[in-house]
Amino acid sequence: MNIRKATPKDLSRIAEIYVFNNRINYFPIFKDASFSFGELQVIPLADNYFKKEEIMENIHVFDNGLIKGFIQMKETEICKLYVDTFFQSEGIGGELIEFAIKELHADNLWALEKNTRAIAFYQRHGFHITEEKTFEEDTTEYLVRLKR
Repeated sequence: MNIRKATPKDLSRIAEIYVFNNRINYFPIFKDASFSFGELQVIPLADNYFKKEEIMENIHVFDNGLIKGFIQMKETEICKLYVDTFFQSEGIGGELIEFAIKELHADNLWALEKNTRAIAFYQRHGFHITEEKTFEEDTTEYLVRLKR
């Protein structure tokens, strides 16, 4: 299996995958250039967010010689699941989510309502949209809750 617990040496790669995916997937929705291309930077994200022990201990990476994706959990909730855009559609996200379901008992997550590609992916892996919705912090965009 190519999935393992993240280590501090993985931080910059994890942050890089997150930043690039965030820009590609969320900038078209939020259109907030000052956040996407100003505040959201790899080094500060690696140092100030992913380096926190409570975050790091809940991240697993897909690593087959190169880290191509990661999943972050909080108890049974999937908090983040990202695959480097160059390696998407290769089954890596599927391996990460199936690992989380089987090994970490993942059973719920929040997804941006307009991120239909992500929602379809989660539905293919047994999640369904619930009636629960909330606003993404400081925005007018909805998050929807998915459960297994």
